[in-house]
Amino acid sequence: MSEHDTPRDDAPAWGSDAPEKSVLNIGFMALSDSASVVVAATQGFAEKYGLSLRLHRQMSWAGLRDRLLSGELDAAHSLYGLIYGVQLGLGGAPATDMAVLMGLNQNGQSINLSHSLQAAGVTNGEALRQHAHQHEARLTFAQTFPTGTHAMWLYYWLASQGIHPLRDVDSVVVPPPQMIEHLEAQRIDGFCVGEPWTAKAVDEQLGCTVTTIQAIWPDHPEKVLGCTRAFVEQNPNTARALIMAVLDAARFIDDNEENKRSTAQLLSGSEYVNAPVSAITPRFLGQYQDGLGHTWQDEHPLRFHAGGLVNQPYLSDAMWFMTQFRRWGLLRSDPDYLGIARQVQQLALYRQAASALGIAVPAEMRSSTLQDGTCWDGSDPVAYARSFHLHALADSPAAAL
Repeated sequence: MSEHDTPRDDAPAWGSDAPEKSVLNIGFMALSDSASVVVAATQGFAEKYGLSLRLHRQMSWAGLRDRLLSGELDAAHSLYGLIYGVQLGLGGAPATDMAVLMGLNQNGQSINLSHSLQAAGVTNGEALRQHAHQHEARLTFAQTFPTGTHAMWLYYWLASQGIHPLRDVDSVVVPPPQMIEHLEAQRIDGFCVGEPWTAKAVDEQLGCTVTTIQAIWPDHPEKVLGCTRAFVEQNPNTARALIMAVLDAARFIDDNEENKRSTAQLLSGSEYVNAPVSAITPRFLGQYQDGLGHTWQDEHPLRFHAGGLVNQPYLSDAMWFMTQFRRWGLLRSDPDYLGIARQVQQLALYRQAASALGIAVPAEMRSSTLQDGTCWDGSDPVAYARSFHLHALADSPAAAL
């Protein structure tokens, strides 16, 4: 995108320019972290900004991606890594210029192990490492999309436990709502997915939650509001209005417990997540049980706004996913990490939308310390991608892609 294509910081705020397109088709997956998009579409927030949002639940992330690229969907609740995978030409779709309008949530994902592993005493990383290296039968773990967040979280955690995710175990792609079925049928030994599916597996005694992803990276980036860059270039006022509608909805959800509970009730409906509210509400509120007798109030619960800290499309968050693509051999060489992030992350549009709503805009980069003690701040992505003991840097891109 040239500088003339990028919305200027001093462009008129909402009210000066009407949306170029007022009726939008918005994709989402049956996950708790679709909440701000669902609330924006159904609770009057979109109408405040001249929009009507038509929600379309998708059966898989691949299907959602394909409909975004075809224009059938204007924007979507999306995996961070899906947007960047398409940008870089990974994952089976042609390279297409993409856009991240805002972050939708932080936290709220977990890794679960099967009942059979739990019964065998494999309930922590060390026991899993021993099992993976001592048994001839390879374990199979499910994630939701080859370049998606769940694949990267799963690979990161397994590697931190001394298990090479591409050599020591098998990995398969399973859409989020189908995880329970695959676990119950013993087709997989564990999975990484968003809520409410990990909570539901625990509730149905199908195994245990071995770690939350926020335990690996507190307040980690998760879903984003994504679209093609062509949509933004053709409809900048619409894109800004959409950000404002979802931002307003996110602020509403996080405002108090009553709003969180009512949102969880809404999401449980058959047209949205289609899961028991008893599986959605507790982890929505940060209340966890792991199936091993432990319960706790999580210090880093699923959150949608946090005064805007969740929603800024941080450059460093985007770059982290690209470092993991490089680490695991999905990229043969280092991309222009910062340059690509600046193209995809719609910082100027987000800043306009947030400022119009009186929401503080944090810095474009943030620093985080992960569970293994590594610090990520985006300052040296090339070195960071090479800093891990377990990796696949010398490998060609995975054939499965």
